[in-house]
Amino acid sequence: MNRWYGKLLGVVAGIALMRGSPLFGAIVGLLIGHAFDTDWFKLRGDNPYLALGLTADASDGEVEQAYRRLISQYHPDRVANAAPEVRQQAELKAREINRAYDRIKALRRR
Repeated sequence: MNRWYGKLLGVVAGIALMRGSPLFGAIVGLLIGHAFDTDWFKLRGDNPYLALGLTADASDGEVEQAYRRLISQYHPDRVANAAPEVRQQAELKAREINRAYDRIKALRRR
């Protein structure tokens, strides 16, 4: 996900707060904004719905449909004859999708 608004806000805040040296403030603000945009601080937490491209108010049918669509797209067997790097990426993505689906099912059973 390419987020940019943290960088912009960081630059503006850096310039405003470091009036004596606005260039230094802009650089520091840009770095801090980049850290927030790429979630270095893990503020978004572990949300299994994001892995499936859904929101928490999605129905069971929508969860099932999204899971089936994504797992068929990223299943490692589809790239069995591809380069090892591609197979490894597919395995990681399939593992993430399965983990998210299992977590959603467990949360909904409670």
